[in-house]
Amino acid sequence: MTKTDMVHEQIDTIDALMAHYVAGSLPEPARVLVQCHLEMKPDNRSLVNSLELLAGEALESAPEAAIADRDGRLAAIFSSASPVPALRTVARPENALFPQALRALLGFEAEDVPWRRRLPGFKEYSLDMDGCEVSLMWIRPGRALPAHTHKGMELILILDGAFNDERGRFGPGDISIADETVDHRPVAEKDRPCIAFAVSDGPVKLTGSFRQMIGDLIG
Repeated sequence: MTKTDMVHEQIDTIDALMAHYVAGSLPEPARVLVQCHLEMKPDNRSLVNSLELLAGEALESAPEAAIADRDGRLAAIFSSASPVPALRTVARPENALFPQALRALLGFEAEDVPWRRRLPGFKEYSLDMDGCEVSLMWIRPGRALPAHTHKGMELILILDGAFNDERGRFGPGDISIADETVDHRPVAEKDRPCIAFAVSDGPVKLTGSFRQMIGDLIG
């Protein structure tokens, strides 16, 4: 079983990712990524609703247990600060590229991203958050990223455009899940740039032939 800093269990399917989302075991940027996915593809909320229902039933059927230092715990709860209110659900602005949860996390919209050019035809904005590297990526139409695998786990949510790799096509609202078992070479589709939101807990490791690597790096 693969262990990562993101979650201490292997996540290799969307169902497993949704289960960790419901369990509350994802770090904040990964939780926001899933929330954005559900905003972009609301039909997938049915799985989350089913998992929440199962979790509630399991909690109700669990045997009662005595609470150690009951009075002390209650005093700590009542003396704690009020919880931060949940984000109010609002309609997505007509031309907004970012889902509401991503705008709330970053504090800006797509047109305000302070992009940095990393490679020809590839721009990125990144920051560290909650033990993860959080990044936005802009990939020129038709541009191939260098073949690579991962030394941790990487979640990529497609915000606009699409890319294809050895596993298939990933379009708006889709999530790519990759770890050290995935060796891929994402290629943006030719009709428009691919813009994505990524959360990872480990660096990438370049693979492929030296000739291909040089060609991909220079774009």
